[in-house]
Amino acid sequence: MAAISLRLPEDIEARLTQEAQLEGRPRSEVAREAIVEYLVQREKERFLAEIVAAAQALAADSMASKESLELASDLAGEGLAAITEAENAAGDPSEKWWK
Repeated sequence: MAAISLRLPEDIEARLTQEAQLEGRPRSEVAREAIVEYLVQREKERFLAEIVAAAQALAADSMASKESLELASDLAGEGLAAITEAENAAGDPSEKWWK
């Protein structure tokens, strides 16, 4: 495991120390967990921004928009559920769903 040095303002360091004491865990473990949660959140935000950009591009293209509506209609109801179930059964559940 790599080690890093991090400077924190005194108030944040005090809050980190207090949280670690409340949880009965080392400060480094609490900080690691917080960093992981932050990175996961940022990955999701970037992915959602990509989806928004793709949806906006799709909406701007009338032919693509028409085709997507047809596909959505075809997948309505149990069609989409069956596809999702098959993908879940075939994939590694530990992999990120958005990759």
